[in-house]
Amino acid sequence: MPRPPDPAKRRDLLNQVRAYVIRNGLADLSLRPLARALGTSDRMLLYYFGTKERMVAEALALDERRPLLRARDLLDPTAAPKNPAELRRFVEQTWQQLSTPNLRAWLPLYLEIMTASLLHPDRYGPVMRDVLTEWTGLLISVFLGLGMTEARARTEAALLVDSFLGLLIAPLADGAWGRADAALHTLLDRLEPGWRNA
Repeated sequence: MPRPPDPAKRRDLLNQVRAYVIRNGLADLSLRPLARALGTSDRMLLYYFGTKERMVAEALALDERRPLLRARDLLDPTAAPKNPAELRRFVEQTWQQLSTPNLRAWLPLYLEIMTASLLHPDRYGPVMRDVLTEWTGLLISVFLGLGMTEARARTEAALLVDSFLGLLIAPLADGAWGRADAALHTLLDRLEPGWRNA
C-alpha cells in the first residue's frame, strides 16, 4: 500500500510553487522547469497534486489575503465606515496599501489570473470569482449600513470594485501611478456626493 503524501512537504511545495508563480507568471508555466527550480521532479509534483492546474490553483489560494483581499484585514467589522467620508478614507487607505511598491509586485499575477480565468474558467475562474465576491460583498455590507437599498448597494459596490481594479491595471503597463492616483481621487469626488444622498 503506497504511503500517503506528507502534508508538511505538500504545504512546503505549495509555498514554493506560489513564490515561483509570482516571479515567473502563469503564461509559460511548465511542469519540468518548475520542478527543477524547486529541486524536485515533475513526477513528484503530480504525486502530490494530481495535475499542474490543481497545483497552481491551490498555490494561488494561499494568497487569498494578499494583496487584493487586504480590504478584509483593513476593515474591522465593528468599525465599518458609518458615513460617506469614512468610506472614502477606507477606499483611499486600501488604494495606498495596494499601490505601494512591495504590493505592486503581486498585481501582475492577479492581472494574469483575470485573463486566465476568462480563457480557462474551469482552472482559474474560482480564484478570480473569490476575489470579486469578497470585495463586492464587503462593500455591499458597508453601503447597506449607509442606508441604501440592497439593489443600489449592489450597484454601488460593483461600480467601486470594478473601477478600482481597472485603475490598478493601466499603471502596471506604463508605470503612471500618479495618473491612476489622481483618477481614483476624481472618481471618489464624483461618487461621494451620491453616497451622501443614500
